[in-house]
Amino acid sequence: MARTAIVTGGSRGIGAAISIALRDAGYKVAANYAGNDEAAQKFKAETGIPVYKWSVADYDACAAGIAKVEADLGPIDILVNNAGITRDAPFHKMTREQWNEVIGTNLNGVFNMTHPLWNGMRERKFGRIVTISSINGQKGQFGQANYSASKAGDLGFTKALAQEGARVGITVNAVCPGYIATDMVMAVPEKVRESIIAQIPVGRLGEAAEIARCVVFLASDDAGFVTGSTITANGGQYFA
Repeated sequence: MARTAIVTGGSRGIGAAISIALRDAGYKVAANYAGNDEAAQKFKAETGIPVYKWSVADYDACAAGIAKVEADLGPIDILVNNAGITRDAPFHKMTREQWNEVIGTNLNGVFNMTHPLWNGMRERKFGRIVTISSINGQKGQFGQANYSASKAGDLGFTKALAQEGARVGITVNAVCPGYIATDMVMAVPEKVRESIIAQIPVGRLGEAAEIARCVVFLASDDAGFVTGSTITANGGQYFA
């Protein structure tokens, strides 16, 4: 029987690539999204992957959304915490709202999605939790005190929870992408992209599918001995 996976922020960008890769690997997949109904419905029509709308920053909405997915597809075995936002600003100009929004989605959202699933995974003695962090959670980035803090927090969460899950068959890992050729990155001016690429030893942006392949491995039975780990996929830009 196929296992069930849920991918937050799973209808666009890296999340969409992860959803498709997990589907192609034989999993039943649900893609969560927060706000872009048009993009989500287009993704559903093109891929056949069901989409579910809620904000990961809202614990009660996560619990209700998870219950709906499990009623439709069965118990969730694999959680991919991919949803994330940016609200960049130099720290002296950063507002409390910009801080709270990013922490609420990128860090609290990981708790909000993982916590309602944890006991079920413990009871079934199987689970795969993969959180998408960032190169900037490893090295920091100017103008991203909020984002870097949230993504570094995701790594601490991963390492701590891996120790709790290990004896009950649950692995907890992270992937730290570098600069990936998503719509957001491709929308920046060409000169800015060129300056980014100049800092990447392999000489190019990453592809969303490359991050997705990391997730598929971590979700698989083959990765049962890998937990508390971080896959750094950044083209050699930063070595953690």
